[in-house]
Amino acid sequence: MTDSDKPNNVVDDIIVTLKYTLTVDGEVVDSADENDPIEFLQGYGEIISGLEKSIDGMKIGDSKKITVHPADGYGEIEKDAYVTIPRDEFPAEIPLEVGTEIDVRDEDDEVMTATISEVTKNTVTLDFNHPLAGKTLHFDITILDLRIPTAEELEHGHAHGEDWEEYEFDEDDFEEDDEDDED
Repeated sequence: MTDSDKPNNVVDDIIVTLKYTLTVDGEVVDSADENDPIEFLQGYGEIISGLEKSIDGMKIGDSKKITVHPADGYGEIEKDAYVTIPRDEFPAEIPLEVGTEIDVRDEDDEVMTATISEVTKNTVTLDFNHPLAGKTLHFDITILDLRIPTAEELEHGHAHGEDWEEYEFDEDDFEEDDEDDED
């Protein structure tokens, strides 16, 4: 792709590469630099909506400080996202300490992440809110590159990046184990 084929600015349906530093309550909580930037398909919800909206129209090399309020970030803290469970239902290997993150399966066998928010003599309270829910996010970003997505990226609704490789299965990948048939 030549420079004349490159998109001029951030618009929907363009792959954006950016570096950022995310600060919450005065503390850096995440970052991606030019050696390991993030890449996403603009307009497809791959990043939080407040950040996606704020970079619209930016050009390669542009930098910006962006404040994202909870409603456009990870949402407000939802009181009904707290669940209290009897302490004796927890396996012994899980440390029952406030702040411990655990994966829990719901009724549909989906994995959800929860944080232990309270431990009493008889109960453990789990918080299923995103860890950044209710927080104002402060981003310092720079647009590193813009490019036209491939047809496959548009079809899939996300950037694949240079290391992405779709694996195609063949019959040999599904050979049955014959050991059980030797009775």
